Amino acid sequence: MRYMLLIYGPEMAPSDAAPMPDMEPWNAYTQWMIDTGIYRAGDPLAPSTDATTVRVQDGRRLTTDGPFAETKEVLGGYYIVDCPDLDAALEAAARCPGAAYGSIEVRPLLDMDMPDVGSGRVAG
Repeated sequence: MRYMLLIYGPEMAPSDAAPMPDMEPWNAYTQWMIDTGIYRAGDPLAPSTDATTVRVQDGRRLTTDGPFAETKEVLGGYYIVDCPDLDAALEAAARCPGAAYGSIEVRPLLDMDMPDVGSGRVAG
């Protein structure tokens, strides 16, 4: 079963004054997932100030630039894992470096019949 691990934590906006976070724990975590065969995808997200929300009202597209709400934790990245069950996905989430200072939301991905788009989503 595929799960998405949504990584929430404090906003880490890149700036010239702010040092880069230590990536070694993240690299080791990603390598652990690759080594165990559960890794499918993962990426950090740009800061919430770079986000745009799209809504359609009365047939018109409306956009709002971020950030959208004052909050202590923002969605900062994700992993997609393929685990035999929820317990294994929860174990993977507990090993995530972000769990030490934020939270990891674990959500099953629903399998839907989708058209084959070549380099896009792979079924299963």
